[in-house]
Formats: sequence, structure tokens, C-alpha cells
Amino acid sequence: MDRRSTPIKKRLHIHPYALAGLVPACFFLLFYFYPLSGIFLKSFFQKGKIDLFFLDQVFASSRMLKIIWFTLWQAGLSTLLTLICALPCAFVLSHYAFKGKKIIKILASIPFVLPAIVVATALQACFGKNGIFFGLKLEHPLALILLAHVFYNFSVMLRIITGFWSSLQGRIREAAMVLGASPVQVFLTITLPLLKPAIFAASTLVFIFCFSSFGIILILGGPGFSTIEAEIYRQAAHLFNLPLASFLSLIQIGFTFALMWIYTSFTKRAARFSPDAEQANLRKPVHLWEKMIIASVIIFIILLCVVPLLALVMKSLIHNNQLSFIFYKALFENTSDSIFYIPPVHAIKYSFLFAGSALVIAVITGVCAAFFIRFCDRKIDNRLTSFFDPIFMLPLSTSAVTLGFGIIITLDKPPLNLRTSIFLIPIAHALVGFPFVLRSILPALRSIPEQLTDAASMLGASPLKIFKAIDLPLISKALVAGAIFAFTISLGEFGATIFTARPETPTIPVAIYRFLGQPGAMNYGQAMAISTILMIVTAIGFVLIENFRIGKSEGF
Repeated sequence: MDRRSTPIKKRLHIHPYALAGLVPACFFLLFYFYPLSGIFLKSFFQKGKIDLFFLDQVFASSRMLKIIWFTLWQAGLSTLLTLICALPCAFVLSHYAFKGKKIIKILASIPFVLPAIVVATALQACFGKNGIFFGLKLEHPLALILLAHVFYNFSVMLRIITGFWSSLQGRIREAAMVLGASPVQVFLTITLPLLKPAIFAASTLVFIFCFSSFGIILILGGPGFSTIEAEIYRQAAHLFNLPLASFLSLIQIGFTFALMWIYTSFTKRAARFSPDAEQANLRKPVHLWEKMIIASVIIFIILLCVVPLLALVMKSLIHNNQLSFIFYKALFENTSDSIFYIPPVHAIKYSFLFAGSALVIAVITGVCAAFFIRFCDRKIDNRLTSFFDPIFMLPLSTSAVTLGFGIIITLDKPPLNLRTSIFLIPIAHALVGFPFVLRSILPALRSIPEQLTDAASMLGASPLKIFKAIDLPLISKALVAGAIFAFTISLGEFGATIFTARPETPTIPVAIYRFLGQPGAMNYGQAMAISTILMIVTAIGFVLIENFRIGKSEGF
């Protein structure tokens, strides 16, 4: 028998990229699914028995039913108002080329990357009781909430619709015009049907953000305008009614998961109906009416997205009707002369420390998840990708308050007794920032030609060598963008932090909330000052992300 025909037994070899999937899987099991399961058990099991006494506290309480109804209708109204504001602006940005367009797009996008608590503070400084917007006061909490949601989510709606609408500008429109269709007919019969999936996808995503809004509701709404998210915090942190808070968290999770499934279906339809990517046929404004429309959009974006931020800065610099840096100086002083007082500068220090730690955790898990998904795409089965990709995006659809609450009630006993650990905050922040890291890296990784890595493998390069010489250099910019995302999100995270932070280790958003909850001009001024610092840092982070972003897509 010819020895060459004898089968040779090989050692079982598992590709390192397949093993990389264990890192995010373990991270999710320990810090996402385990806390959520703790919420479920806390809701329905008391002392080892099923106990549903809290159901009456929800469904037999007119107050709780009003909270659920208010959560739904304010999210719906906020989404509708955001769409009304964003659609005309998306038309202009997707059809016309004009000077300063890039700057306008950046200015329109900055509000979304700002922490929600800074957004609430900015709107309060601009339109609140002591607002400085040309004497215009919006003292009704609901009006401030709706305006804050439009301000916060305008860029999401604008970028998604603009990106899709730009791709429709090309051969399809030209072909219809050649066949004699008027601009109105083109819009009604071609553009609008193709644009609907993108509009519905953007609207669903904005609805999710408004539905799970916390910092804005907590600061601007007060006790009379509470949502499910705010009520979870109230029941858990103030009334210590953990079963009721847990059940409300389950309601929140059920709604957000269903909405995220709807959002995913709309994004798939949008991708299916979208034409091939092509350069948008932007035209320069010629007619007077075109120039007036563009000028109106520019003015509107500046008024909506820039003026509240300028009001925040002005509030931090004015003391007794004079320009002063007294509020910034107070951040570094012990103004109460108490040994228990923690200067706000410590909050800045701890925020940067936690953000750096969260960055490391989120980048490591995000890189491993991206390489695992890419490996499943090319080497195993796309069905695995269809399963794991949405799983890894679940923290984006889960409220930060629910995550923080779940972590607190589950990670409080051996072997994971982290309730008093300083590492609990960066872990929670990394969980919130992980999806943004993954979404930054994965497109860059998928753009690497498979033939390139296969050729290197055939020439004898090990997976580690391929990672160092090919993959890592080609995804370096996306990796930096993802790291900045994780860092800035950690700096502004409030919902989970308010549960996990200890009094002696506050973060900037927690310090802002404490200042706003205390009377006195000095406390309010310090809230404005530290909010301005956080706003500037996150805005710089977004500009850096835009520079490192892969590709020219307008999508968010």
C-alpha cells in the first residue's frame, strides 16, 4: 500500500478568531444576561416562591398606568416632531452643495453625542425659568422635554434619512425625468416609496431613545412627568421597592426589544431597496428660492443645535450680570468647608479614570467580537452572524438604568461580589459603549479583501502574523474611532452610573445632577460650568471620530 495515500491524522486546530468570540460571550453572560436574569427572578420569585403581589401595584394603579401611557405618547410625539424638523433639512443636505455644508453637518450631529444630562442642562439654561434666549421662556416641563428630545435626536433622524436620500439621487431620478415625470411625480411615485424604510427605521430608533430617556426626564420633567425609566429609579433608589422596580424593568426590556426587532426589519428593507452606492448628484443653488431654502435650513440648524449650547456656556461665565470665571474656580475649591465635601474636580478625575478603563474593556471585547463575526461570515455560516450580531447589539436597546439596576441587585454576592468595587462603574460603561466600538470596527474589517488574508495564509503566515501585518493596520483608524466613542460615552453615562457610583467616587454627570438638586446660585453656576467642560470634551471627541470614520456614508 502506498504510504502517500495513507490518511494523516491532524491535531484539532481551532482558529484564534473563533476563540476570540469567547471574550465577548463571557463578558455578556456575566455582565448583561446574568443581571437581566436577576431582574426576572427578583420580579417573580420571593423567598423561593412565585409572588405576583406587585402586579396590582402596576395594573391596578392609575398612577402607574398613566406613567406607562405618558412614556409611550411622549415618545411618539417627540419622534413625530423630530421627523417634521429633520425631513426638510435632509432634503437640502442630500440635494445641494454649498459652502460650509460640512460644518453644518457637524454642528447638527454634536447634540446626539452629548450626555443627556448636559442636553437637559443646556435646554434649561436656554429656555428655562432663568433662560437667556431672547426672553423666550418655556416653563412648562412637557414643552422642555419635547424640545430636548428633538434637540437630542435630530441628528439621528437627519443622518439616516440624508444618507439614504443621497443614494437615491442619480440614475433612477434621471430616468424618470427623461420619461416625462414631473418632480412631484418623481417624489410621490419613486422617491417616497424607496425612502419609507429609511424614514421608518430612523423613526423607530428615535422612538427607542425617547422611550428610554432618563436624564432629560429626571431633570426637566420633575415628579409630575415621570416615565417608566424614571419610575424604575424612583422605586429602586428612593422607595427600595425592588420587586416593582424589577417588573417595570421587564416591561421596559420587552418594549425596547420589540422596538429593536422592528428597527432591524426596517433597516433590512432599507438595504434591500437601496440602489447601489453612487456619488450623489448634488447641485449648486441657482434660483433665489433655492438659496432661501438653504439659508433657512442653516439658520434653523444653528438655532436648534447651537444656540442652547452657547446659552450653556454663557450661563457658566456670567455672575451678577458680569463676565466671571468664579464658577470654574469653585470647581477646584471646598466651598462648604466640610471634611465630607468632595470637590467637583474629583468628579472630573474619576470620570476620566473610569472612561479610560471602560475604553480598554470595550475595545478588547469589541475587537474580539468583530473578528469573531468576520470569521463566521467567511469561514463558517452567515446564520451564525445573523444570530450573534444582534445579540452583541442588545445593550444599545436596553436602558442604562435597567442595566445599572440589574448589575446592582445581582453582583452583590460571591463569586461576583462587585457591589462595592470601583471596577463596577467602568464595567457598566464598557457594556454601554461596546456596541459603538463594534459598529465602528466591523465595517472596516469586512472591507478587507478575503483574497488578501488567504494569500498570506498560503504563504505560511500565522493568524497572529496576519493580524499584526494586515488586519490591524487596515482597521487602525476605525479602532481609534471606536476607542474615542467608548471614552466619550463613558464620560457622559448617567443612567447606570447613578446606581453603581459611590458617594466618594462621583462622575461628572452625577456631580451635575447633585448641583442641580441643591439650591443657590453657586451650585447652579457650577452645574453650568462642569456641563460646559463635559460638552467641550465630548464635542472634540465627535470631531475626532468624524475624521477617523471609515467611508463617506452619512449614516449614523
